[in-house]
Amino acid sequence: MVSGKVGFVGLGIMGTPMARNLMRAGYDLLVYNRSARNAARLAEEGAGVVDNLRELAERSSLIITMLPGPPEVEEVTKNLLEGAIEGSLIIDMSTSSPVLARELAQSARERGVGMLDAPVSGGDVGAIEGTLSIMAGGAREDFDRASPLFEVMGGNVVHVGEAGAGQLTKAANQIVVAIVMEATSEALVLAERSGVEPQKLIEALSGGLAANKVMELKREKFLSHEFTPGGKVVYHLKDLGIALETAREYGVSLPVTALVKEMFVSLVAKGRGGWDHSAILTLVEELSGQEG
Repeated sequence: MVSGKVGFVGLGIMGTPMARNLMRAGYDLLVYNRSARNAARLAEEGAGVVDNLRELAERSSLIITMLPGPPEVEEVTKNLLEGAIEGSLIIDMSTSSPVLARELAQSARERGVGMLDAPVSGGDVGAIEGTLSIMAGGAREDFDRASPLFEVMGGNVVHVGEAGAGQLTKAANQIVVAIVMEATSEALVLAERSGVEPQKLIEALSGGLAANKVMELKREKFLSHEFTPGGKVVYHLKDLGIALETAREYGVSLPVTALVKEMFVSLVAKGRGGWDHSAILTLVEELSGQEG
């Protein structure tokens, strides 16, 4: 178990249950969130609350951030570094840019602070159950130091390489999730149009080579068309943008990823950016002239 206070920044759909699991494991948590309501809810459960990032950094030996994307990660990390204690460790668990992750890790090192990029996969269900897949980039000694925290929040924890490697791995993850989600949507629409019940299709596919985690975790959303977000369309669109930007940097062609990204652009244009990313099903239905 890690000693000292653990700071936590970002109490959204993912951050709140992750922070709660750390508290339940006995960690002394200090939280900051732009929306005071979520912080107040955790305060009722025993968390300490601060009203600025510098104070959180000054009082924490390890700090976890769980933020929407690169702009927020950059701003928050720079503020944290202003007050960070020498020898402390910042663990960014947001989905962000590999290039930015490397730059921030360098800035942290110059101040005597460790930094990991450790994005997650598993959605809100994984965050609540503490079964997230965590892909961490950074120095091995920093990973080892953070491992007790990762074991509370995740079920599959892998040190994938140096700074930026975690974000590169998450970009790959988001490519697979998006394409599998779109393929599953196509299969469901084809089945329903041809008279096969969607739930029977999922049941049949789940026992063979087409079985996948997306279909398992998003089953009820696909069948009910109730798209309360576990992972928002707008965030997955951002993630695919990061993946394509990274691919350009390395000279890699991602033609299907580019196509699926445009489908997420269409969902946002239709006002569904705040829906769960499994709502790509609704777009396939509409392209097929089918009501959801």
